[in-house]
Amino acid sequence: MEYTFSDRVSNLKPSAIREIFKYAADPEVVSLSAGNPSPDAFPAKEIAEISAKVLAENPISVLQYSVSEGYTPLRRHLTEYMKKEHNIGREGDDILITTGAQQVMDLCSKALVNEGDVVICEAPSFIGSLNTFRSYNAKLVGVPVEPDGMSITALEQALKDNKNAKFIYTIPNFQNPSGVTMSLEKRKAVYELAKKYGVLILEDNPYGDLRYSGEFIPNIKSFDEDEIVIYCGSFSKVISPGMRVAYCIAPKQIFQKLVVCKQGSDVHTNIWSQYVCDEFITKYDFNAHLEKLRKLYTKKAQFCMDLLDKYASPAITYHKIDGGLFIWCDLPESIDMPSFCKEAVLKKVCVVPGNAFLTDENEKCNSFRINFSTPTDEQLEKGIKILGELANSKLK
Repeated sequence: MEYTFSDRVSNLKPSAIREIFKYAADPEVVSLSAGNPSPDAFPAKEIAEISAKVLAENPISVLQYSVSEGYTPLRRHLTEYMKKEHNIGREGDDILITTGAQQVMDLCSKALVNEGDVVICEAPSFIGSLNTFRSYNAKLVGVPVEPDGMSITALEQALKDNKNAKFIYTIPNFQNPSGVTMSLEKRKAVYELAKKYGVLILEDNPYGDLRYSGEFIPNIKSFDEDEIVIYCGSFSKVISPGMRVAYCIAPKQIFQKLVVCKQGSDVHTNIWSQYVCDEFITKYDFNAHLEKLRKLYTKKAQFCMDLLDKYASPAITYHKIDGGLFIWCDLPESIDMPSFCKEAVLKKVCVVPGNAFLTDENEKCNSFRINFSTPTDEQLEKGIKILGELANSKLK
């Protein structure tokens, strides 16, 4: 039979990262392509305790259907926590618990974007979000990422040129894939431009709690007095990605539409996962857990950068990071990046080619992304040594 697909999905391609995972399944391959937390990061003992207790004492509370907005205690505690710790949340806001941060992108696209509308994104940006926007036939307009965040000049030009822009999508903290952190000055400038041109901001912050050095910079949502910022947070990188619990803080009118869209997607997020997250952040020392993660990733990030200095220079340069899970690496113009990534796979090392993160995947790119949180120290050293030898051999 010849199948006819919807216009929304007919031109969609599989995620480059998920495709690379197929190679990474080979036990001999060193995967520097994932975005997974370290195996040492999971509070497995605490999750087991919480789960055993609720299943023994009140199992129906986590086995029955629940409300679409999310587990009420978790919503309440997150509202209090975000206001106290990050000055996020105003009277005009409400909070929705979602099935991972990816669902926030999907629900916002479903609620706000018509076919042909523009979504302005950082270039590069997270491939999962880009593919979600593409699935709603949005036109993606990329704004170059500079060392201190997206170019404000290019952003204003994009807003001038695209009157049907619906929102600006940004990952201001330890951006995936570039690792860049947007300066406070630029965060305020992005906010003012959004207000000036009447567009929303979708602020994605999965890595904000994983800062290793430098000073905390207020999130864009923290100075949202005009109800134009939708904030997305997640427990994936600080508790467990497999539990699929994230949250969205949005102006009430937008929140109400997101709830309706969620009801048509999955009714509600896994209630057991929400219960576990709520118990963990309220009954255990959540801040101590975050500090443990920061120490773990500080060590792994520095080890990775030291390895790049030792084995990859001068052919591979990289951008130093203050947090997050990724390092963005650059090759000289004389080395073809796609060919390099393919050769690396043949040598049993997986990285993600940089063009996978662009709004136009056909645009030339000489960068690639590596992840240091998932591999062991031994795997990381082996993989970076191979990458360095391969890149430097091409300079001769």
